[in-house]
Amino acid sequence: MLARRVVAGPARLGRTRLVAVDGPSGAGKSRFAVHLADALAALPGGARPPVVHTDDLLDGWDDQLTFWPRLDEWVLDPLRAGRPGSYRRYSWVRRCFLPRPVPVPVAPVLILEGVSAARAVVRPEVTLAAFVTAPASLRLARAVERDGPEILPELRRWHDGERAHFVADHTATGVDLVVDGAPRLPHDADRYYVRIR
Repeated sequence: MLARRVVAGPARLGRTRLVAVDGPSGAGKSRFAVHLADALAALPGGARPPVVHTDDLLDGWDDQLTFWPRLDEWVLDPLRAGRPGSYRRYSWVRRCFLPRPVPVPVAPVLILEGVSAARAVVRPEVTLAAFVTAPASLRLARAVERDGPEILPELRRWHDGERAHFVADHTATGVDLVVDGAPRLPHDADRYYVRIR
C-alpha cells in the first residue's frame, strides 16, 4: 500500500515526509492526492495530512513556474526548521492573494500537489514523488469542464509551458512512480491506482 510506503520512508523536510504529486493540468493529480490523504488518514494512528495545491500559490496565469520562492519561504523553509508554515491563497476570481493565511502544521506527512511539485530542486527533500498523466485530449476536456471554455487561450499557453518544463526538468524520469490518471483497467478507483512505471 502506497500510504504505508510513505510513512515507512524517511522524513527529509525537517521532521516531515514530503509527498510531491506532479503532472500536467487535468491529469488527475488532485484526485490522486485526495485518495492518498484518505489512505494515510485510514492507517492505524494515522491523521489526515495537509495538502498544499500549487495553484493556490500562483499569482495568476503568468506565475506558472515562478511561484516557487513563495512556496519555499511560506511553507517549506518553516517546515525544514520544524516550525509550522502558512500561505495566502490566490483567488482566481478576484485576481489577488486573500488576506487570511492558510496554516500548514508540522505533520508527519505533507502532500504538495500541482504542476512542478516534484521539480528537481526539491527532489532531495521528497520522500515520494508521483507523476500523474492522462491523454492530452482528455486533460483538455477535464480542464474546460472544470473551469469553462473561456480559459482556453490561457490554458493552451499553460500546456505549452508545462510541456517545456517537464522536458527540461526530466520530471517523469525523476519521480518514484508514474500514475495513470485515466486508467482503462477495471479497479476500485477510490482505493487503488494504476501504476504505469
